[in-house]
This record gives sequence, structure tokens and C-alpha cells, in this order.
Amino acid sequence: MKRRFLGSVVVAALLMAGCGSDSDESVDNTTAVAHLGTMLPYSVLDNTIENGAKPGTNMEVRNGGFGSAAFKDLKNKNRFYALTDRGPNASYTDENNVSGKMFPIPSYTPRVGLFEIQTDGSVVKISQILFKDREGNEISGLPNPVGLGGTSEIPFDRNGNRITDAQGNDLTDIYGLDSEGLVVLQDGSFWVSDEYGPHMVHFDADGKEIDRINPFSDDTRASINLPAEFAKRWANRGMEGLAITPDEKMLVGIMQSSLDNPKTRKDLTRIVAVNLETKVIKQYLYRQDANANSNSEITALDNDTFLVIERNGKFYEKDSTAMKKIYKIKLSSGTELESVSLDASMAQDATIGLTIDGKTLETISAEENSWETLEAKGIVPVTKILAVDMIAEVGYPHDKMEGIVLFNDATLGILNDDDFATWITNNTLEQKYLDTAQTKEDANTLYIVRDLKLK
Repeated sequence: MKRRFLGSVVVAALLMAGCGSDSDESVDNTTAVAHLGTMLPYSVLDNTIENGAKPGTNMEVRNGGFGSAAFKDLKNKNRFYALTDRGPNASYTDENNVSGKMFPIPSYTPRVGLFEIQTDGSVVKISQILFKDREGNEISGLPNPVGLGGTSEIPFDRNGNRITDAQGNDLTDIYGLDSEGLVVLQDGSFWVSDEYGPHMVHFDADGKEIDRINPFSDDTRASINLPAEFAKRWANRGMEGLAITPDEKMLVGIMQSSLDNPKTRKDLTRIVAVNLETKVIKQYLYRQDANANSNSEITALDNDTFLVIERNGKFYEKDSTAMKKIYKIKLSSGTELESVSLDASMAQDATIGLTIDGKTLETISAEENSWETLEAKGIVPVTKILAVDMIAEVGYPHDKMEGIVLFNDATLGILNDDDFATWITNNTLEQKYLDTAQTKEDANTLYIVRDLKLK
């Protein structure tokens, strides 16, 4: 296995808000980050739940969770932002065979943390910002109402009881967010993408919502509507990655997996580009290496060139077919779907998008020789070139590779989502482990890959 030299020690530290720093901005501290990764600090949110994997002991629900996306600090080369998702959660089915998500801490607020790499290669947390609605109230990760991003997902508490409002209805949050993509602008504000709605939400530097983009024409909060087909996202596999071009004019989001347009679970996925000035929207196709893979992140190298994380959900120590790769793509290499030339068999449908002989692109993707069929109509996906294979680099042990920090043109930081160290097996909560023997607990870890030729 090829391994590139990445640095020195692995350090774990307890999270302390506003902790100190020994970083020298004139020195590139990424060179000191451990070869096999440096753990991010975390605090314990809860330690009262029995660990289902090891009865008689309790698990830790950790904060942690800063790995859904990442972005460099534009003012300090040793600092980066990292994003949590909706909070600790796990798939659950109750005794009545009703399925949904268990939320051990349903009041958890999605947030972004600012971290700094120290001279010894360790990482400290400098601060965090909790996301808020337009009135300044902290939001949650609970499901949206149907029609505004919801998928009729049922929320359960840690005891398996449905979480309800005062009227006995399943509790929803119109501002609830499963945050998965992050960009930071020069003015200190954030754009965040969500994998349920999907939504693109603009927060100010204090975390208060100021704008949003989504496919729901009835949502009066949205200044721009995405094409309606994006509302047909595969639930929990919506807009997983988000990028901003260097001129800060265009947001680019990538869907984690295929749309349910209809449900196919194949290798055709979509990229959407939104011009924030003109409000013009463009679409491109991304072809995955395998059906139902996950596109977990996208980040811009220039106005046309991007890096994309593509992975499966396997742990390398449990399954040697684990795949964790980063590809370089150019949008201009693919067909722009909104402006493609239409022949007599093609149409742009307001609900399901571009069709050929009345069939959606997702329908065609399930047919034999699907990509050849599309190419015959002048439709090709973006080309992709392998930039990094993290299994080859470090034997990447985590299931989720979700954050990229572009420190410079030759150096990448890569983060995993540790799911707040929370897992569930047979409807029972347990600690999240990397190995079959359950001796290695998952944790947010920063990896550094250098000496790349990204441009």
C-alpha cells in the first residue's frame, strides 16, 4: 500500500470554548499533523445511555460531530471551520413497525466550529457558532414539515417514544436543518447545504439566517428556487456538498446520490450551480463509480474546477472494498442540462426536469447502456480525474469521509464525520466503532495530504 508522509503525533483533547492557541501564523502547522491523523477535541454531551455493544457500560454521545463539511479560514492559514450535521441521530423502527430517526438529544442545534492547528500538530477549538432562525432563535435538526423539506420522517426520543408537540402531532421544525455542506465568505457569513430539503441557507457571521434557496415555490423565505426535480431527493442523501467559486458569485451543490425521480439507486447524480447575482441556474451530471455511492463534498479550485469526495459507507478495517476517493472535475466538460439543445424526443418538464421520450434521466439510468443513450442525445457527465485515494494514502479507517479543507494548491485537509460517536444496532444505541472487535472508537480526525498538483 502506498503511503505519503503526512506528519507526526496523534493528540486528543477535551473541548474548551475559547481555549488558547500557540499557533504562529507565519508557520505552516499542517506539516506537523500526524501521518495517521490528528483527533479534533470534543466534549461529552451525554454519558447516561447504556452502550448496547457492551452491556453494563455507558456510551458517550460526543460533540464531536464536526466533520460533515469543512472550509479554510480565509484570514489564518492554520485555522479551518468544520460543520456538524443535525445532531446525534440513528435509524429506528418502533414496536408498531413505524420507521424514523431516533434523536438522543433532540434539542441539539447544528453548528460550525473554528479550529486551529498548533505547532505540535494538535488541534484546538477556538470558537463555535450555533445556527439560528430569522428571529435569532436556535434551530434544531428535527424534520421539516412536509412541503417545506420534510419527508414524513418520524422523530423518536432515546427511549423509542415519538417526539410530539402539545397537540400530539409529530414534532417538526420549519427551520430544522441536516447541515452537510459549508462555504465561508469574505464577509464572515456562511452558506450551508442540507441533505433533506434540500436547502441552501445563508447565515450571517453570528449564525442567524438571512436567505435560503430550495425547490419549494411555496416557501416565502426562499429568494431563488432550485429546479423542482431536486425536491425528489433520496431522503437523507440530498445536497451533501457545497462550494463557492473564488469570485463568490456562484454556489455549486452536489447531490449525495441519485434522485428518486423515480427511485433507481443507480450511478447518475446531479450537480447544481446557482449564480447569486443573476439567479441563473445550471445543472450537470456526475457519474459515480458504483451505484448508490455517496458524493460527500465539493470544493472549488477555480470558477470551473472542483474537487469531489466520492465514497461508499464501508469501514476499511471491516471490509477491504471500502472506497474513499477525491476526484477533480471541470463543469465545462459536462453537458449543461438547462440549456442543452432539444430534439423532438426531448423536453424540459417543470416538475421532473429534462426528459427523453417522456422518461426522466433517472429512469434512463436504470436501462441497459444508459450512458450511451444519453451521449447519443448530446448529454455527457463531467469528466473526473483521481486526485487522492485515501485508502491508499493512510488506510482510511472511517466510513464517512465528508470534509475537505483546501489549505493551499498542494495541501488538503480531510475530515470524517464521526456521527457524534453514536451508532445503533437492532434498534439499540451503542458507541460507534471502527473495527469488528469494537476496540477502536470513531472520532473526528484531521488528515493532511500534501505535495498534490491540484491546479
